[in-house]
Formats: sequence, C-alpha cells, structure tokens
Amino acid sequence: MQPYWMTHFLLPDQEHAHAQAVGEALEQARESVAGLVGCESFEIVFTSGGTEANNLAILGLLTSPAHRNESPGHVLVSQLEHDSVTAAARSLEAAGIEVEMIPCEPEGVIDPDRVKSMLRDDTRLVCLQLANPVLGTIQPVREVADLCHNQGVRLHCDATQVFGKLSVDTTRLRADTIAISGHKFYGPKGIGAIYVRRGLHLSPIAYGEPREMGLRPGAENVPACIGMGAAANLASRCAGEVSDNFSELSARLLKGLQSSLSNEPILLAEDAPRIPNTLAIEMPREVSRIRRAARQLVFATAQSTEPPDEITRALKAIGRTDAQIGRTLRISLGWTTSRDQVDRAVGMLAEACG
Repeated sequence: MQPYWMTHFLLPDQEHAHAQAVGEALEQARESVAGLVGCESFEIVFTSGGTEANNLAILGLLTSPAHRNESPGHVLVSQLEHDSVTAAARSLEAAGIEVEMIPCEPEGVIDPDRVKSMLRDDTRLVCLQLANPVLGTIQPVREVADLCHNQGVRLHCDATQVFGKLSVDTTRLRADTIAISGHKFYGPKGIGAIYVRRGLHLSPIAYGEPREMGLRPGAENVPACIGMGAAANLASRCAGEVSDNFSELSARLLKGLQSSLSNEPILLAEDAPRIPNTLAIEMPREVSRIRRAARQLVFATAQSTEPPDEITRALKAIGRTDAQIGRTLRISLGWTTSRDQVDRAVGMLAEACG
C-alpha cells in the first residue's frame, strides 16, 4: 500500500501516464477481490466496508427507479443479521415497506421451509447472512436463494464473516448481492466491496461525481483498495489450509476446556454447520468474573441487553436466557493463532473459573 500514499498518489481517471498506472493497479485489486468471491471483476464495487455494502445492497435495490411504480412491498430479514442490515431495512418502514423478521431455529440456523412459508406476492427482498459472527453458524443461502428466485424475489447475503476462513463460490450461493469486508481477512480497515450480480440494477445511495460503476461517488481510497486486493489474493490461496488449521485448533480448545473444568462448558450450535474459527461457549461461571481473572485473554461477551447488542440478539434468537447469556463468551481464532496460544487460553480460562 505504501507507494500509493507517497509515489503513486494521482487519481486513476486523470489524464496522466502515472494516473493510468494507478488505474491499472486498482483494476488488478478488483480482479483479486473478484477471484476471492468467485465472480467477474465488473461485478465488484469497492465500498468503505461491509456496513456500506449492506446499506447499498438494501437501499439501492428497494429505492431503484425500476420499482417506483410498484407498491412499497415486503422485506424479510433473518433474526441473526448485523445491525447494518436490520437498520437499513427498518429505515424504509417510513416509506411503507413492511419489514418482517425470520426466526431462527435453536441451533442457530434459518429453516428454508420457514422462509418459503413467509414469502408473499409483494415480497421484494430477503436478507440472509452466510455465517453468524457470534455462533459461527452457516446459513442455507443457496436453498433460500432458489426459493426466492422461483418467486422473482431478490436475495442479499452479508458474507463478511466467511472470507478468509472458508472458500466461497458465488455461483453456488446464487445471491443477487453480497457484502464483503476487507479487514475480516486481514486487509486494511475502512475498505470493503459489494458483489452485484450482472444485469442487476441498483441505485446509488450517495450522489456526486459518478465512480465505481456509477454506484459510489467520490475519489477512490486507492491505498486501501490495493491493500484489500493483496489480502484477497493471499486469502484465496490459503483458504483450504487455513480452514483445516482452524478446525484443529478449535477442537483442541474445546477438548482442553472440557478436560480442565469440572463443570463442562457448552459449545452452542455444536451440531450445526459452522465456520471453523468461531466458538460461542457457555462457561460454568459468569463471564464478567472470568474477564477480570483472565485479563490477558481477548474474547467477546454480551455488553448491552437494552438495546440488545449483536451478541445478546444472537443468543436470544436461539432461546438463551439472560443467565445463560451472562455465562457465554465468544472466542475467535486467527491465522497466526498457535497451539501454544490455544493451550495458554485454556489454562487462563480454567484458572479463572476456579
């Protein structure tokens, strides 16, 4: 990224040889992201992150001029979605669009049959994430996409949690739009992208000098785009190896906790398909006490019950009580996590529980 802050600082569309070189580098980065996603480069639009990608997918579709003569319609949003999905959909209720939440099953997965029963003649969009960042559960996006397309309904998929952990094939997902976040696979923060299926028309949600296929005005954040492209290239090559390593380390962590604690911890959504690096574990003691005793260990816990934060919402969606939520922590493994670090984490948690 460094040369694009210092040496190659021109904008890619300026009439200058150096600017053309920047434009070529930007398109190479776009191709790298497309390779990670499994699509054509012209289907990738750079954004400021996953949040903007989710907003652009939802607002850009539902406010498209192609639908202005239609009734406001109906939108289905899964109970497990990120705030940027739920809030974007809710913002359109003032325009008459009805937003309905899809309940999830106790194992943290949406049932396609339930979605089928909730689809209506005026349903315009279904929002279903690929993997939940709290439970790690993988959702049946392809099955739901087939149901939606059979009725002429669009499907948006927030897939930000999966890239860099599992291989993703867009052609198999069949989603119309997909949100991508660069820092989820070790790219820079503040950069992301949206996959827009060829032939699908979205409206911009910000206005100005048209760039990024006319969907996003303003000068491109060239260094961040370059960095995201480099990270995407690495993630594409390492996905299989990384996934196997995550599975091994997750099993080691869980087995270590089970053998170290007299009251065995509970792995939530254990029988559901999950991304291999994310574990939501109910511990035998309140996690607030564990956090104080294991200060060197970084893990996530519920922070707010009203309004509920993302962890609280996900755990309540699968039926966990307030007491159970207070004993639950979420641990994520990274590319550089070692066996020694996993064993140290097990020791810290066991000591904290004792």
